[in-house]
Amino acid sequence: MIDPKEETRLKGTLEALLFVSDEPVTSARLASILEVPSAATDRLLSPMATDSQEQERGFQLREVAGGWRFFTHPAYHEVIEKYVLSWDTRKLSQAALEALAVIAYHQPVTRNHVNAIRGVNSEAVISSLVEKGLVREVGRDEGTGSAILYGTTRTFLEKFGLKGLTELPPLEDFAPDEESRKFIRERLTAGSLSAEVEQETLDDLEDVIDDDEQQEQQS
Repeated sequence: MIDPKEETRLKGTLEALLFVSDEPVTSARLASILEVPSAATDRLLSPMATDSQEQERGFQLREVAGGWRFFTHPAYHEVIEKYVLSWDTRKLSQAALEALAVIAYHQPVTRNHVNAIRGVNSEAVISSLVEKGLVREVGRDEGTGSAILYGTTRTFLEKFGLKGLTELPPLEDFAPDEESRKFIRERLTAGSLSAEVEQETLDDLEDVIDDDEQQEQQS
């Protein structure tokens, strides 16, 4: 038997993991991440799904496509649609700004990468950024099952007054102290591309943006 306090902690951790995931996650995968037996996650997920439905919460946990994922409650789809359609395209929410910053500094980047850095599901905000023309699909990441890679657009550069991606201010400039600057340097360095390759990536993205713009003008 799992200790009640440990069970509460596991439930909270499962909710956090599923909240930032934009695709169904298997019980075995969750168990592996939490380093607990699969039986432990199996025993918790079904009751969690039942509770979310019986309590008429705004989101529901469902088992789909061999895994588990959160969905908004069907009863609230109409008001959600009304809210989404009412978004002011001239303004960006704090969540959209966060996602845009992650994409701008880490591009090309997958949605899961954005989720991992922000700690929340970014599917909706990335979609809104695409609709606003600030972000676009720039390819596929063959190493992660052909996940979509996102990058910024020419419109992004225009809106923020940048000649090119190389004019993005260093992230360290936004750090309040040396400890934070050190953390940012380590975060960007760990597992990142070399400076030359990173520059080539930025140049390639700008070339793609230029090519698309020229094609649109000719059409």
